[in-house]
Amino acid sequence: MRGRKPIPTALKLVRGNPGKRPLPKTEPRPELAVLVPDWLSPAARKHWPTIADPLRAAGLLTALDTTALGLYCEAFARWQYANEQIVKLGPVVEGAAGYSVKSPFVTIANTAYEQLTRMLVEFGMTPSSRSRVTATKPDDTSPYAQFVKKT
Repeated sequence: MRGRKPIPTALKLVRGNPGKRPLPKTEPRPELAVLVPDWLSPAARKHWPTIADPLRAAGLLTALDTTALGLYCEAFARWQYANEQIVKLGPVVEGAAGYSVKSPFVTIANTAYEQLTRMLVEFGMTPSSRSRVTATKPDDTSPYAQFVKKT
């Protein structure tokens, strides 16, 4: 698929839809209730609420996003562990032949960091994404919202 990735409608609503283009009416609206995946490691499970709670409060986290956020949490846990090992052992360690070599934890940390960065962009949590977010009230076009407004 070429070109920019489409921006989810929920994110357009949070940002204020600066282009004023019509929002898609047929986009799936998954359930907002999100359960912590049972396959998360203990370290990733500990990190889950740090990210999930603000995303849920902004209306950007749905049941369909559980796997993606779980992958983010696992990458964070992997990066955190590798970083702790680098702090403890240093970025250069002694290899099998007695020579100084780059610690394998540096490679693990760098790979996890790249994964984290990509996932942060997917959820709109990078500094550049945050600078485009404005606090606007979403336009409720659901039949229930219209009924409540009439009464």
